[in-house]
Amino acid sequence: MVHEHVVAGIATALRAGALTADAVALEARKWGEADQGAEQPADQDAPRRRVDGGATVTSLTERRLAALPPDPRPLPSVAVYDQLLQFRRRPADGQT
Repeated sequence: MVHEHVVAGIATALRAGALTADAVALEARKWGEADQGAEQPADQDAPRRRVDGGATVTSLTERRLAALPPDPRPLPSVAVYDQLLQFRRRPADGQT
């Protein structure tokens, strides 16, 4: 990326209160696309959140996750580990 785009991305992210590298990268990319005369960035429909000061910041993580297909797998469960509680060792002196 061009130095000026990175600096502008940092400044935009700081003004919005977004202190993450993905926010800086996304904002710098937007500045680069604007400089090249491109139309609106392709991530215009990406999830955005409003921060103090009225600025909106697009989360790169949320943008990436929005492009993924839904995961059909069941959520992981730790219920089987409850079975291990019955094998919990008792102290040798008889105290619990």
